Amino acid sequence: MSLFRRRDYAGQTADQLIPDRPGTAGGAAAVTNETALRHSAVWACLRLRANLISTMPVDLYRKVDGIQVEVPKPPVLVKPGGERVEMPEWMYSSQFDLDRAGNTVGLITAKDGLGFPARIELQPTSEVTVRMRKGKLTYKISGKVYEPEEVWHEKQYTVSGLHVGLSPVAYAAWSISEYLSIQQFALDWFSGGAIPSAHLKNTAKTINPGTAEETKRRFKAAVQGRDLFVTGNDWEYKMIQAEQAGAEWLAAKQASIGDIARYFDAPSDLIDAAVSGSSVTYANMTQRNVQFLVMSLGPAVKRREDALSRLTSRPRFVKLNSNALLRMDPQSQAALLKTQIDARMIAPSEARAYYDRPPFTEQQIAEFDRLFGKGTQPQPTTATPQGGTPS
Repeated sequence: MSLFRRRDYAGQTADQLIPDRPGTAGGAAAVTNETALRHSAVWACLRLRANLISTMPVDLYRKVDGIQVEVPKPPVLVKPGGERVEMPEWMYSSQFDLDRAGNTVGLITAKDGLGFPARIELQPTSEVTVRMRKGKLTYKISGKVYEPEEVWHEKQYTVSGLHVGLSPVAYAAWSISEYLSIQQFALDWFSGGAIPSAHLKNTAKTINPGTAEETKRRFKAAVQGRDLFVTGNDWEYKMIQAEQAGAEWLAAKQASIGDIARYFDAPSDLIDAAVSGSSVTYANMTQRNVQFLVMSLGPAVKRREDALSRLTSRPRFVKLNSNALLRMDPQSQAALLKTQIDARMIAPSEARAYYDRPPFTEQQIAEFDRLFGKGTQPQPTTATPQGGTPS
């Protein structure tokens, strides 16, 4: 239910990017940012992406002699919404809006000594209008007009000449509406007495149009009111293709899930909605996570890093630590650390720090020397045949 609008330089209003009026053509279910969440696949896609990106640690770096060095973060990268809004919550809310509306907007309510934002209070997208008139950009939030320097605006899914991001909900409206309409029909059928197409026939005589209309009216009134329809032995009622229609509804619901997953860039299998007849096999969980990070989350993560970097002075830059997404199983992780130690890429103390353990003590090192020999590593041995050469 966003009011993101585009105005050309003559001040003419273009179509809204997200439907904001009740109902759609043909009586289909209305689709807005809020009603779209009734589609479980929409909710699952938004939840998956926002959960992962919001829980990636936010780190701040600068380069010193070509080396990336971590530096302390300003308060806006710790509690961007003030004392009551921590970074994970702020990132979740803003990512949720980015993925469903293509935009997230906040008011800059405080600045630091260098003029950078110190607190950004996110606003409901339904209360925001973006205007471009005669080359001047302004924001209208809850009826009040703000200048660009007073507003924090992130966007994704952009196209040339448009000052807001495109909304996946708006472009997926047909697929979402189909699902919601089917869902509403099923609800009416089971709870409100709605019926599929049927044939009510008088087997005793031919009836005129007036009698047919009156009988139809009485029958519909009785059934929709969950009442009984009383007739003699001359009326016959048959449902028409109810079983086939039900199968088609189920197929349409299933097909819409794949459409939604594509619109929101979240693989179907990751929202527990794998499409029937398709199968992709991965050697392990890490491969699947890497594929998802590279193909789906990677671009969104890069855009967020660039946006958050604008909250600090150059040459500092923000990095979201995606290693949290690439957690390996214990055996694979141990094998990787051993390979890195053997290749002299990391020290044993760094590997131990990964498991939150301190470096080896002198007593532990002496124990290793006693068990395996000082300065040596266990080597595989090959038994030598005794008593001559085997035949």
